[in-house]
Amino acid sequence: MTTFRFGQHVVKASAVFLQSELSFALVNRKPVVPGHVLVCPIRSVERFRDLRPEEVADLFQTTQRVSGVVENHFCGSSLTIAIQVDMFSLSHFVFQHVHVHVLPRKCGDFEKNDSLYDEVSDSFPDEPSVIFNTKTNVALPVYILKALTVHK
Repeated sequence: MTTFRFGQHVVKASAVFLQSELSFALVNRKPVVPGHVLVCPIRSVERFRDLRPEEVADLFQTTQRVSGVVENHFCGSSLTIAIQVDMFSLSHFVFQHVHVHVLPRKCGDFEKNDSLYDEVSDSFPDEPSVIFNTKTNVALPVYILKALTVHK
């Protein structure tokens, strides 16, 4: 596959570091913490309840695989895994695609643990197209994560 859909947005294959049968993983363009990645079903689904059982299984198996890689590579002491379901709107910025945020955590990375969720909400760029631009510093983590997930 040369491109993927993330809701109404197109994601170039070069921005994807792992593809399973029914899911794909990409680096978040504006990560809240180093190693912040997204795992999405290949089929664009707006609501979690609309995923087929095999898509749910693949999404969580892919999330489990990715979480181990990013936690180890980014020296996390734990993980935050958050499922973004249904429609998420932040002013004009809308993703109509179920996806999972995987964030490697370190002790003390946020003064209040729940502040992470505010940071995730504030991390979206003004222009959606910049999320999937692989001609920035995102290309290096994609390359590293592709290499790390090959052997897992």
